[in-house]
Amino acid sequence: MDDVTPDPYATPIEFGQRMQILRQRRGMARVVLAGLVDKSPSWVKRVENGQLQTPGLEMILRIAEALRVSDLAELTGRSSMRVDLFTGPGHPRLAAVRDAVNAFPVRGDRPAPAAEHIRARLRHAWSARHSAPNHREVVGALLPGLIEDAQLAVRQADSGAERRAAQAALSEVYSLSQFFLAYQPEPALLWRVAERGIVAAQESEDPHTIGVAAWLTAQAHRDSGPSHFDAADTVTTSTLQYLEPLLPDASDDVRAITGALQFEAGYTAARRGEAGAAWRYWDQAEQTAQTLSADYFHPVTSFSRAVMSAHAVTVAVELRSGTESARQAARAEVSVIPSRPRRARHRIEQARGYQLDGQPDVALATLDQAYEAAPETIRYNGYARKIVLEETEAASPDRRRRACELASKIGLLTA
Repeated sequence: MDDVTPDPYATPIEFGQRMQILRQRRGMARVVLAGLVDKSPSWVKRVENGQLQTPGLEMILRIAEALRVSDLAELTGRSSMRVDLFTGPGHPRLAAVRDAVNAFPVRGDRPAPAAEHIRARLRHAWSARHSAPNHREVVGALLPGLIEDAQLAVRQADSGAERRAAQAALSEVYSLSQFFLAYQPEPALLWRVAERGIVAAQESEDPHTIGVAAWLTAQAHRDSGPSHFDAADTVTTSTLQYLEPLLPDASDDVRAITGALQFEAGYTAARRGEAGAAWRYWDQAEQTAQTLSADYFHPVTSFSRAVMSAHAVTVAVELRSGTESARQAARAEVSVIPSRPRRARHRIEQARGYQLDGQPDVALATLDQAYEAAPETIRYNGYARKIVLEETEAASPDRRRRACELASKIGLLTA
């Protein structure tokens, strides 16, 4: 049929045609792509029509980021550039976690552990995630047993109260699973876990559990690209409307997940390029953070007073403001964040800010710090991988060497 979108691999087509096909597959208008790569809509049109030659590597990477292309070969057509960007390598524990999710037992031949026992194991798992440099390995080892036992607890609950408690624990297990599955080559499994998590949260009738599941679902929508931004906004807005009336009498955890959702709304606004709304939501989240004690730290979202400066860097970076990104990156304090993966993620956001501000050497040094904090975070982060890959072709020999060394450590160029 003539109206079927062709497969970019089916025939040897040019870069511009591939870019147009991939843009249309995402349902993205030219003007949107142009804004995301800081070009005009007419520039995008001329590239797609072949009136301009293929851009350089830096622009190719920016286009890949905007289109959420996971493999550069899909965009360039060159098998020599078959490098995954936004999907990290499959973790060795992935198969066991996948099997546990897919098993979903209908019956159990043994008594399920009590919900409080599962919660104690969850507290240990979250603590291990925040403290271990190889956090995916640690969490991946714990998840299969947690998934099986939490599912059994729901199946075997005798009363309504027991079932709600078990559903809350199961939803939290699925939340932990999403952190393990993020940026791995299993998007369908990630969505399956997200959907089960939010259903279990609703069955629990627990505000905090519902908020956590909504927070993760909103992230999943936003990371799926611009065509899903409205869905992310719907999730955050509706959940905030549910949670905010509860705040006067709420626990610290409920206030924290409310603040985390307020920031998520700002994050999506920043992705849209809506600076006023992005900073307004950041201000709301900052006000919520100030209602928490100085040493409070939410175990799932990392929401706290300390993390708000890191969130400011993210907003500035997503708004593509180089000067503001670098300013926020320089003033943000990383050492006070009591989580290795969150500190590493913050370092990556700082590196993005420094790169936007034309400071690639500082960006690379910051990524080295991210690697030292949590190697598995930088290994699976698409933005970090993009910066490193770009700098492997830098004009400066010293910067090329440093980028290649980091690329080797994170396994970027072994695909």
